[in-house]
Amino acid sequence: MKNEKSIKKLEELGQKTLDMINRMEQPYFELPVRSLSNTFFDEKSKTIKMGNKMSKRYFLNTKHTRKYAQTISIAAELKKIIKEQATISIRDLYYALKHTLKNSKENSFENQGESDPIIEDLEASLGLLREELNLAASTKGVISGKLKIKDGKDTIDLSKMGSGGWGVPSNVEPDTIEIKDLDADFVLFIEKDAVWKRFNEDKFWKKHNCIIITGKGQPSRAERRLAQRLNKEFNLPIFSLMDADPWGFYIYSVIKRGSISLSYSEEKLATPDTKYIGLTISDIDKYKIPPEVFMKLSPEDLKRIKDMKNYPWFKNKLWQKELNLMKTKNVKLELEALSRKRIRFITEEYLPDKIRNKDFLP
Repeated sequence: MKNEKSIKKLEELGQKTLDMINRMEQPYFELPVRSLSNTFFDEKSKTIKMGNKMSKRYFLNTKHTRKYAQTISIAAELKKIIKEQATISIRDLYYALKHTLKNSKENSFENQGESDPIIEDLEASLGLLREELNLAASTKGVISGKLKIKDGKDTIDLSKMGSGGWGVPSNVEPDTIEIKDLDADFVLFIEKDAVWKRFNEDKFWKKHNCIIITGKGQPSRAERRLAQRLNKEFNLPIFSLMDADPWGFYIYSVIKRGSISLSYSEEKLATPDTKYIGLTISDIDKYKIPPEVFMKLSPEDLKRIKDMKNYPWFKNKLWQKELNLMKTKNVKLELEALSRKRIRFITEEYLPDKIRNKDFLP
């Protein structure tokens, strides 16, 4: 059965509780502290990681009892779902478990804001992604290129998916999605759906032998995990194409280093080998981008720049120079601004030139 490892870990969690009860001890869970104070940048893995601070959740502590019972309830339901070989959304899970306790007016869960953090607690404590617990997120990203995907009994040719590409499913783990017949030299991770469509329409992936993928803004876990698999399993470089603004730079850093909120799982999501290929403020002079497409930085942008300058993974002198240049010029640029030069300038001149000259930021 798929996800036997997940079932085993869930059963071990339940067995520990049962053993404590049989020993007449107070049951408790030990959970990693999921806060900024317990997050650090690991120089060895080059990803954001969770520290080793732990907390305990006791059944007989009135402050913990409700969450303890909710944790047991969710863990039991997840085991049931996996054994049934079903996949559900976190919204489905919330409704499946929501009920009024017998002989009371107390609900098991008042809202999804109670169940979602417990799912994250289980991910962190069990060392599993929610996808490995058969929980699905809404599909978001799309991908095209010369490769085939075996999804269950279906084999899908991603070079023949037309203008829409193939929608990346929420679960792209190896036991669900098999990557076959891959023929590519690199992966291009594009921030925006509209720009991805330009690259797909121009068959950039065919002309330059690559895979093109987008998360349509902030990528979901699935796009990040799939990019990581292509990098780790097939040694494909990941090039990141984002807006020249603090938000675009941040999205790049999440793909490369991970996020603080998911620090407990970043070794399965982040791809430290990712390189930033554009857009940059330095490109303004290099490619003679006209000033009428510039946008001024907002106060929020300036704050983000200040914060990023202090992140360990942005301490590189090239990134410090780029962030300082953005602040000094007080401008930001969207990828679509390159259309002011020519509609296909980005696919026919700009990016091929960047790749040829290895004009990357680390």
